[in-house]
Amino acid sequence: MGKAGATKGRSPTPTPNRDNGGGVTVGGAAAGGGVGGATSGGGGATTAGRSTLQANKTILKTVSVFLASGKRNSSNQQSKAAAAALQNKRQLRQRRMEELSGKINPKLLDTLRKKTRFSKDELDALCRIYRKLVSNCQYAAKTLASSSSSAAIAKPHAAVEGIDRIVFRELLHSTFDIVTEEILMERIFCSWDKAHEGLPLRLEGWLIGLSTFLRGTSTERAGFCFRVYDLNQDGFITKDEMFTLLRNCLIKQPQDEDPDEGVKDLVEIVLKKFDLDKDGKVSLEDFMATVSAEPLLIEAFGQCLPTDSAVGSFFSTLQV
Repeated sequence: MGKAGATKGRSPTPTPNRDNGGGVTVGGAAAGGGVGGATSGGGGATTAGRSTLQANKTILKTVSVFLASGKRNSSNQQSKAAAAALQNKRQLRQRRMEELSGKINPKLLDTLRKKTRFSKDELDALCRIYRKLVSNCQYAAKTLASSSSSAAIAKPHAAVEGIDRIVFRELLHSTFDIVTEEILMERIFCSWDKAHEGLPLRLEGWLIGLSTFLRGTSTERAGFCFRVYDLNQDGFITKDEMFTLLRNCLIKQPQDEDPDEGVKDLVEIVLKKFDLDKDGKVSLEDFMATVSAEPLLIEAFGQCLPTDSAVGSFFSTLQV
C-alpha cells in the first residue's frame, strides 16, 4: 500500500515515442526545427546586408551624378558671366571712344532723346561741345603734369576722362553767368546728375544734367536746387546749412561786433517761410510746396540756375 501511494504521488515519466525506424520523433523534430530556424535566420541577415549595400551604392552613384551636374552647371554659369563681363567691357570701351570723338551711336541717341529735352541736332551739337570741354580738361591735365614736380600727383589727372571741376566751373561762369561762392559751385558740380557723385562728368550725365539746367520743368529745377542746398545730402536743409549758404549774402560791416548775428536772424526768417511742418528743418516736400506757391524763392539760398538771357544766348551759339 505504501509503494502504491509513493508511485501514485510521482508524476509519470513521459515515454518517448519511437517510430518504426527507432528515431526520436518529438525530440528530432524539435532539434531539426531549431537548426532549420537558425539557418533561415542567417539567410535573412545575408539578404538584408546585400540589399543595404546595393542601396548605398545607388545613393552614392546618385550623389556623384548630382555633384557632377552641379559642377557642369557652375562652370557654364561662370563661363556665361565671364562672357557677359567681357561684352560689357567692350561696350563700355566703345562708348568711351564714341564719347571722346563726339559721336553717338543710334541706340544711345534714342536713349538720350527720351531722357532729355533736346532734339537730335541739339544733341549732336552738345556732343561736340562735350568733346571740346574734355579736350580742355586733357590739355589742363597735361599742363599740370609737365609743371608739377611730382609725377605721382599729376598722373591721376592725366587719366581723367570727362569734364572736371575746373572746366565745369569756368563754363558756368562764362557761359551761364553763374557767379557764386565756392561751396555752391562745388555743390552744383556734384548735384548736376542724380547719379553723379563728384566724379568727372561723362557724356550721358552731362547731357541729362544740362537738360534739367536749361529746359527742366519747374519741379525738376526746384528738385535740382534742393539737392544743391542739401550740403550733407541727408534729405533736409538744416539751420546750419542755411547759415553756411547765406553768410555771404549779407555785407559785413567792419564796425559790426558780431556780423554773423545778422546771418542768424536771416536764417530764422527763411526757416519760418520754408518749414511748413515746423520740425526745425526744411524737407524736400517743404521746399517744393513753398517754391510752388512763390516761384521767386527757388534760389533763396544762392544762385544755381542760369538766367533766361543766358539760356537763350547758349542755344543761339549751337547753330542748329
